[in-house]
Amino acid sequence: MQRSSRKAEPMKIQVLFLFLLSLLSGAISQQIQYAIPEELARGLRVGNLAKDLKLSVQELSARKLRVSSENFFSVSAESGDLLVNGRIDREEVCGRKSECALEFEMVAENPMNVFHVIVAIQDINDNAPRFTAKGIDLEICESALPGVKFPLDSAQDADVESNSLKIYTINSNEHFSVTTKESPDGSKYPELLLEKPLDREQQSSHQLILTAMDGGDPPLSGTTQIRIQVTDANDNAPVFSQETYRVSLQENVPLGTSVLQVMATDQDEGVNAEITYAFLSAPTSTSLLFNLNPNTGDITTNGTLDFEKTSRYMLVVEAKDGGVHTAHCNVQIEIVDENDNAPEVTLMSYSNQIPEDSDLGTVIALFKVRDRDSGQNGLVTCYIQEDIPFKLESTSKNYYKLVIDSALDREQMAEYNVTITATDKGKPSLFSSTSVTLHISDINDNAPVFHQASYVIHVAENNPPGASIAQVSASDPDLGPNGRVSYSIVNSDLEPRALASYVSVSAQSGVVFAQRAFDHEQLRAFELTLQARDQGSPALSANVSLRVLVGDRNDNAPRVLYPALGPDGSALFDTVPRAAQPGYLVTKVVAVDADSGHNAWLSYHVLQASEPGLFSLGLRTGEVRTARALGDRDAARQRLLVAVRDGGQPPLSATATLLLVFADSLQEVLPDVSDRPAPSDPQAELQFYLVVALALVSVLFLLAVILALALRLRRSSHPAAWTCFLRDLSSKSGPGVLPSYSEGTLPYSYNMCVASRLAKTEFTFSNLKPEMAPPQDLLCDNPSMDVCVSNEDPQIVYDSSFASHVSFCKPAFIFSRA
Repeated sequence: MQRSSRKAEPMKIQVLFLFLLSLLSGAISQQIQYAIPEELARGLRVGNLAKDLKLSVQELSARKLRVSSENFFSVSAESGDLLVNGRIDREEVCGRKSECALEFEMVAENPMNVFHVIVAIQDINDNAPRFTAKGIDLEICESALPGVKFPLDSAQDADVESNSLKIYTINSNEHFSVTTKESPDGSKYPELLLEKPLDREQQSSHQLILTAMDGGDPPLSGTTQIRIQVTDANDNAPVFSQETYRVSLQENVPLGTSVLQVMATDQDEGVNAEITYAFLSAPTSTSLLFNLNPNTGDITTNGTLDFEKTSRYMLVVEAKDGGVHTAHCNVQIEIVDENDNAPEVTLMSYSNQIPEDSDLGTVIALFKVRDRDSGQNGLVTCYIQEDIPFKLESTSKNYYKLVIDSALDREQMAEYNVTITATDKGKPSLFSSTSVTLHISDINDNAPVFHQASYVIHVAENNPPGASIAQVSASDPDLGPNGRVSYSIVNSDLEPRALASYVSVSAQSGVVFAQRAFDHEQLRAFELTLQARDQGSPALSANVSLRVLVGDRNDNAPRVLYPALGPDGSALFDTVPRAAQPGYLVTKVVAVDADSGHNAWLSYHVLQASEPGLFSLGLRTGEVRTARALGDRDAARQRLLVAVRDGGQPPLSATATLLLVFADSLQEVLPDVSDRPAPSDPQAELQFYLVVALALVSVLFLLAVILALALRLRRSSHPAAWTCFLRDLSSKSGPGVLPSYSEGTLPYSYNMCVASRLAKTEFTFSNLKPEMAPPQDLLCDNPSMDVCVSNEDPQIVYDSSFASHVSFCKPAFIFSRA
């Protein structure tokens, strides 16, 4: 019958939330209750947990439903049944408690949840009543009157409720009967009742069988032997001052602390009145905790009391006189709880990596708190001391969840060390803490940021191609590819086809390179739009403008626009009235410079003047004015050599030659010019001697050439070459030397040409315009003056200054002023 009851199909009782738990509005866990008999075989079904939790079987593996403690139960992944996982002995689990239940949690994830399960363990009648002693020895005085009661040692039955010990019986006899008594703690003990006086002379001893029977179906029983020795008369039994002694005692009191003193009195005298005390049928664990002085009745502590193990002790003390009489009393010791247990914080589940864009209220971790104390000492609250973007929320009586309370930003804080502190309400309160490290994972939520709002760089022109001209830099606080930045040019005010030939940018470093040498005169500034782009998905980017200013270098010399130079490099001819007053504007030198800024600031300087002090030159304007009136000794023809310098370092310059003639008209000034000797000019005299020396050298060279040709022609078989030479020499039309002007070191130069087959000598006038043919017969009156006078009519003068400059010629030679 016992075995069949152990293997009986477990009875499932599903209830809704308990009344107290229903008051917790923040609870998120369901509470499932089952009831099973103890001693079920391993693997037997308790109930369909998945169905009761309203979960499908397919959800079990995905949600990782598991039992927090697998000592007694497990969950079938195939059916969702809650199965017995080990032997459940109610007496081992709950001892003498009238109600026994195993409480555990089912933890599920995705989403995270906790289900509270209570399995009530029902008692089966698997323990028979058992007497501690093998026999009970009593001494009863023959003088004992009928109705005297003798408490007997009780039997122990580990079962509870209906299966616990119910009644005591003895075998049938004429002197004794037994009654069942109940102690204050609910346990039952036998009491032997004398029904008929004893007569030691008739029977000095009695043997009885005491039977203890429980209330199981079928009932179980245990027996012991009562051995009664009938003694001589001792009329009075001890009597305790109280039937039950009650005392409260703090837990953890020191060893030897006095609990209380029991006291019994006996009206007999002598040996029959000497009382000794002893614990009656006390469990071994109790006798180790308390010590009873057999003479005084003082009870003291003999071990450490722990409220969490046992909150109340029931002791039975027997007082025995010197004879055979005994008395019994009950000692009830209530253990008062002290706050000697700190709360325990257990981490049930948590997420280590948290994306920084997680929603508010996301559950990060689940904690369970427990305090083994009771009352106020066992009330626990949890909190977080740090100022962090997380908070604790209570989910049920003993559970807290850690949730996101404010937005996360990995760039500000990549890791949080969260300390959960649990404190009870005892005095003084105790606390404990546990820490979890939360790592914030990165997302691409930050675009690159340039270190400057815009860039302006200055690059001097004529830079070497390929040189670095600038570097842009952007930073991205994200990690990995999200923070890896590359650079590119996305826009420019240059032509798209020309952009690549001007600049390029390094994608990795942001260095901008010049692909060519810049020219300030062609391009003074251009603007680029650079982009910094990260490698996230999706990628984020930022743009910045880069303005390149091409600086000027002094690489262009000034260019004279006026006076314009002729084909041979000579300057225009300007006339000045003889009556010109000081400050009279004669002419103006006009020059430009392709450079800019200081490099294009021009200044005008007189390098050489025929009459120093006659003219003044504006430093910045280039205006030539008369500084004084013309004197009688001043020459009619004046020459100014003007230098135009720019403001560069080093400066560049250009020169212009101004030819000025004082006359009211050209015809008016020519006779004066031809009659009046030119003022002595050391440079002109030096030039004259140089021309004479050059002419002698040329004649000597010409003679040497003629001599060489003559010797070669004499050896040749073709003397026809002499014909041309002699004909030319004998020609009366003039010499065959054709001089022309060319640039050189000296102010005059000559080119000679020997005509071999021409009948007459040809002349070339290099300084005359093609459309203005000079007279055939010109007479150079003065080689220092650029005026040619005709031999036929001295009044006819060829003035070439209207073309480029005036040339002075003789029939055989043309002289040009440099």
